[in-house]
Amino acid sequence: MKTRVAVTYENGQVFQHFGHTEQFQIFTVEDGKILSDEIVSTNGSGHSLLADFLVVQGATVLICGGIGGGAKMALAQKNISVFGGVTGETRKVVEDYLAGTLLFNANAECADHHHHDHENCGEHDYHCGGHCGH
Repeated sequence: MKTRVAVTYENGQVFQHFGHTEQFQIFTVEDGKILSDEIVSTNGSGHSLLADFLVVQGATVLICGGIGGGAKMALAQKNISVFGGVTGETRKVVEDYLAGTLLFNANAECADHHHHDHENCGEHDYHCGGHCGH
């Protein structure tokens, strides 16, 4: 079964603030392999509109850096699985997701929009306190 995995995107890397992402890289995957990918612009959609944007794109999985609690709830209501607190190159993180080795923080939230540690959101030993999924 084909699945669409969306990754917040900036210059080949996981963008670190979901609500401000201007582009997603959307991967079509099947049987543990990447079949194709495309970069799509949010066309100025932000925060509350991004969950609907991802539904239109057919995404059922989101990989991102920092994400607020409201966005996580909106995505859950749309049946989109969220893997937050992730850093790195977009294709590599999707490959890790498919292999079951993606390091993420299930509790990654950026409640403070002036948060300055976004670059550390996905570091396993720093922010997640050992609660990262694999």
